[in-house]
Amino acid sequence: MAPEHRAPVIMPILFSIIESPGHPRLDGLYQRLGIEQVKLASQRKALQALKKTPPDWVVAEFFYGFGNNYAGANVCNLDVLLATLRKQAPTARVIVLVTRDQAGYVPLLAERFPLHAVLTLPVAEPDMEAALADE
Repeated sequence: MAPEHRAPVIMPILFSIIESPGHPRLDGLYQRLGIEQVKLASQRKALQALKKTPPDWVVAEFFYGFGNNYAGANVCNLDVLLATLRKQAPTARVIVLVTRDQAGYVPLLAERFPLHAVLTLPVAEPDMEAALADE
């Protein structure tokens, strides 16, 4: 009897862009859900990784540009990443993590880019699991 040939299982890829201590560590959840997590320490590293691997999911923190170098052209730290995602991984779903005091600025970003979910920090595992299950 010939051996059975199975196609390799392709795990969804999630970019976890960890830019502050408030970013939830959900390694166990991602593993349990069969999602390959790629941890990235900055937007710059995420942009580099995008060139090699298009993610299925992006989990990133929102930091509003209070009069800093965003100069009105950008709303927050995520604008450049999301513009690049639109071109290089248009089907990637974005989950934005935001502190309660900055949550009111997220709609400005949502006007420019599609956001799959917005979760207020601190994020519990059930909240993230629900966001990932919500197709």
